[in-house]
Parts: sequence; structure tokens; C-alpha cells
Amino acid sequence: MGLSAGLGARADDQSPTSLNDRLAGDLSPVHDPCIIKQGDTYHVFSTGQAQDATGLLPWRTSKDLVNWTLNGRVFDEIPKWAQQAVPGTRGTWAPDISYFNGLYHLYYSCSTFGSNHSAIGLVTNKTLDRTSKDFKWEDRGLVVKSSRGDDFNAIDSNHLIDRDGKHWLCLGSFWSGIKLFPLDPKTGKPFPNDQRKYSLARRPAPEDAPGAIEAPFMIERNGYYYLFSSFDYCCRGAASSYYIVVGRSRDVTGPYVGRDGKSQMDGYGTVVLQGNRRFRGPGHQAVLRDGDRDYLVYHAYDAEHDGRPTLRISTIEWTADGWPSVRS
Repeated sequence: MGLSAGLGARADDQSPTSLNDRLAGDLSPVHDPCIIKQGDTYHVFSTGQAQDATGLLPWRTSKDLVNWTLNGRVFDEIPKWAQQAVPGTRGTWAPDISYFNGLYHLYYSCSTFGSNHSAIGLVTNKTLDRTSKDFKWEDRGLVVKSSRGDDFNAIDSNHLIDRDGKHWLCLGSFWSGIKLFPLDPKTGKPFPNDQRKYSLARRPAPEDAPGAIEAPFMIERNGYYYLFSSFDYCCRGAASSYYIVVGRSRDVTGPYVGRDGKSQMDGYGTVVLQGNRRFRGPGHQAVLRDGDRDYLVYHAYDAEHDGRPTLRISTIEWTADGWPSVRS
């Protein structure tokens, strides 16, 4: 969850296009970013493979939301339980960061490409300040798993606390779409023996093709819950066709509809952001809520640099009728 945790200096005011133009430093490779702020420092975590130079769940920091520095990684190796739960997994994917109960909760996924034999894990820390005596990542193990017999894929998680203080985990990639699981706020995991899950969005597709929807991210604003997700295909470099859509609902469990009133369960949604000539396939987004400003944080593929996945940050402007507007 991209909420600020603690007080600190906010990023300088930016116009809708200026922030991306100014981004500098260690911006690539970044896939599936999530973001949070502690004090005066912004923290971005992203997907990492065991063979990557940046490691498992690479970690970047910035003081101004513009200049980014690699800050190591979360894991030196994939946790043993995850290797056993998902044989053949080689990376830790699609992290999500939130702060509650005095701890930073970092959710992450393990899977193999194209499979729904997947697992979401949780690691916590009292602080993101490496110099603090309290700094220590604690692996909390399994949160949600899926197997070939399930109709969902347990990756791409996002934690939400709703307006009533209830905790939820939104997740999903392809298969039958985006699901929402209630969580125990004490543990950040599902309640024991609780089988509830809610379907929020999907993309019906021909029998010979999966429904290309994934990477949900939820926020609450002015009485609505907003569900951001990514449509079409990532991970193809400059040929990636990813783009970002949104729907909203008065109820956290739906139904979610686009600006035209069409249901996200029928494959619809309002387009938030598409690629441009240089930065293709924007997606796997998170929202940073920093004071009175909201930012869309995502990756896109840089066609001028061999399609490298690159960190991008755009200011969100809200229309009079309450819909997000973003420029790449």
C-alpha cells in the first residue's frame, strides 16, 4: 500500500508531466514497483530474480521522489518454505508494502511463469532505516497459495485497510481475474478456516487465450473504492502491450464499474494510462498518497534502451466527477 508512514518532507510540487521528465539515478531494471514513505525517505521495492545483479526484491530509495539510489535487496535467497511450496521458483515477484500494527508489511509472490501454482508470502520489519538497531526483516511465511485446480493465481497482491478498519488482500493475474480476501488485522493473513474470497474484475477471453488482467491496486477516496489494474501483456520489452485501467465502487467488495458504468466483471474499465513512443507498456502500478498529492508509480519499457523495464512516476489529477487522470 503506497501510503506515507511517518512525517517528513513531501516531494516538491510537480506538474502532471514534469516528474517523469526529471527522474534520475538507478531507475532500471524495475519491474512491478511498490512504494512507501518513512520520514523523509521514499522506498521502492520491485521484482527480482535470483540471477539478477540487483537480487531478490531490490530496494531503491529517494529523498525527493526524483533521484533514486539502489539500496540493496530484501532477501539473499528465496525462503525455504517458498522453494518447497513452489518448486522451480527462481524469483520473488510483485511486492506490496504497507504499514500497520507498528510494522512494515512487505508481501511478495513466488511462482513460475505462466502457472498458477503460486504463493504469496509476508516479511515484516520495524523500520526501513538500515542504520537502526531495530532493523531486521522477519519472514512470516505463507499468506495465500493457489494451485492448478484453483480459478485464481496467488500473485500480485495489494493490502488495503477499508474505511471501517477492515483489512483485505487483493490479488490476481489472468485466470478468472482479480480476487479479494479478508485478512486478520493482527496477523496480516487470512483468518483461520475462512474460505471467503470475492471476485472484483476479470477479462472474459476466448477458450484459446487467457484473460489478460493482473496487478490490482486499491485505494479509498471520497466514499469510493478505486481498483487499478493492468490489462494485456507485460514482459515483452518494447513490444509489451500493458496499459492501466480503473473502476470504482461504493462497497469494497464491488461491483466495480468504469466511468461509463460498465462492469469490470465483464472486462471493462476506464483507461488511466497507455504507452507513448518511447515508454511502452506501462503497468503494474501502485499509488503513493503523499500529503494532498497522489502519484501513480509503475514500470514501462524504454524503447530507446532495448526495452528495459524502467521506474516511472506520474502525478494523478482527479476530475470533478472523481476519476483519476494521468499523463505519461
